[in-house]
Amino acid sequence: MPESEAGGVRSVQRAVDLLALYDAEHPARTVRELVDETGLAKSTVVRLVHTLEQCGLLWSRGDGRTVPGPGLLRWAELASSTWQLPEAALALMKQLSEASGGEAVHLYVRQRDARVCIARHEGTRTLRHVVRVGEEMPLWSGAASHVLLSRAERADVEAVAATAPHEDWPTLLWERAQRAAVAGWSASHGEREAGVSGVAAPVFGRSGRVVAALALGGPTTRFTEETVADFAKLLVESATALTALDCIGGTAR
Repeated sequence: MPESEAGGVRSVQRAVDLLALYDAEHPARTVRELVDETGLAKSTVVRLVHTLEQCGLLWSRGDGRTVPGPGLLRWAELASSTWQLPEAALALMKQLSEASGGEAVHLYVRQRDARVCIARHEGTRTLRHVVRVGEEMPLWSGAASHVLLSRAERADVEAVAATAPHEDWPTLLWERAQRAAVAGWSASHGEREAGVSGVAAPVFGRSGRVVAALALGGPTTRFTEETVADFAKLLVESATALTALDCIGGTAR
C-alpha cells in the first residue's frame, strides 16, 4: 500500500476510534480526555476533532467539551431502519424467553473479530444476563461465537482465537465451532465471564450462510445439563423460524 494511502486509512481508523470513545457513560469528552484515552499527540487529536466537527460527526458545546454531532442522526436512523427486526421476529424472541422460564434472549451478528447484539428480550428473571443492543463482545468466547464461526475456515477461526488471552484457544475454539456445526447449536459456561452461561443456535440467510446467532444467557447455576438440552431444542426451533422470516440486516424489507 502506498504511503499516502496507508496514512489516509490510518487517519480514518483514528477518527473512528476517537468516535468510539463516546458512549452512554461518556456522552461528552474534552480534548485532554481524548488525548489520554487514545495516546495520540494533542495536535493530532485537535485536527481529528476539527475535521469531525466540520463533518457534523462531533459538536462543540461551548464549554470545552464535544458531543456526538447531528450528522450522526441520519446514520443512526438508517442503521435503526436496517437492523430493526419486524414485529414477528420480536414476538418470536419474547415467546422463546417465556418458554425458557424468563431467560434473556439476544440476537448477535458477526463484525470482524466481535459479535454485536442487534436485538434482545430482557426476560423476567431477577438475576439475568444483560447485553445492550449495539454492544460488542469478543468473538473468541461464548456459545453465540461458536455458532457464528461454525462454518468458518479454520484459518479464520484461529485468527479470531489469537485475540483470546489463552494459549490453547485456537484448537479449543475450532473444536467448539465444529461441534456447533454438527449439532446445530452450542453451549458455553464461563468462557468470557465466570458464572455466566449461554446456549445458541444459528440463523441462516438466503445463501445458506450463518448470518446470526440466537442465544439464551444467564447464571450458570440455572444452565444445568437438563435445562441446556431443553434450551437447545427451543433455540433451534426459534432460529429456524427466524431463518424463515429472512429479516436480518433488513433483507425482508
